[in-house]
Amino acid sequence: MILKYLATFTIGLAMIFSIAMASEKEDFTLKDHKGNSHNLSDFRGKWVVLEWINFGCPFVKKHYDSDNMQSLQKKYTGKDVVWLSICSSAPGKQGYFENHRLTDILKKHKFAGTAYLIDSDGKVGKQFGAKTTPQMVIINPEGEVVYNGAIDDTPSTDQDDIKDSKNYVSHVLDEVMSGKKAPLDYTKPYGCSVKYSD
Repeated sequence: MILKYLATFTIGLAMIFSIAMASEKEDFTLKDHKGNSHNLSDFRGKWVVLEWINFGCPFVKKHYDSDNMQSLQKKYTGKDVVWLSICSSAPGKQGYFENHRLTDILKKHKFAGTAYLIDSDGKVGKQFGAKTTPQMVIINPEGEVVYNGAIDDTPSTDQDDIKDSKNYVSHVLDEVMSGKKAPLDYTKPYGCSVKYSD
């Protein structure tokens, strides 16, 4: 009887530990260029988009110069989605900018997301398996990743391709926000490699 109780207790502890580890994995704290901290867990109860960004990358330029990314940001933040753009470029690498320059850079690119976050040590990028810019992650109100991958199905730097591309971000968000299951949970991301320190 005691052995049975101990076995049940051990299994229970393992489950609690597993859940705690899973919750920890889907949380992070990063600062924006103004020094304000943003915790992913603060947005529980809302849909969240993570966008890996590098303004020096031609694939990112394609979506910003065409206003495609900003249009997505405006559309979904207007529906109470939290849009966090994360720069995991290390100091001295493409895409990294000192904080004092970022206000003008974001204004120039007409950034319309919730926040631009700095992940210069790459910890959060590696936590979510970010390999390219852009790379998109969609997180549900319970804090679970429901999509991770490319912004669309056309891996090119040509703005003219956008109109004929299938945008995975809007496709997934429109479905899940209407109460349906995500039509896909992963696609192979494309773009420039994330400029980690190592």
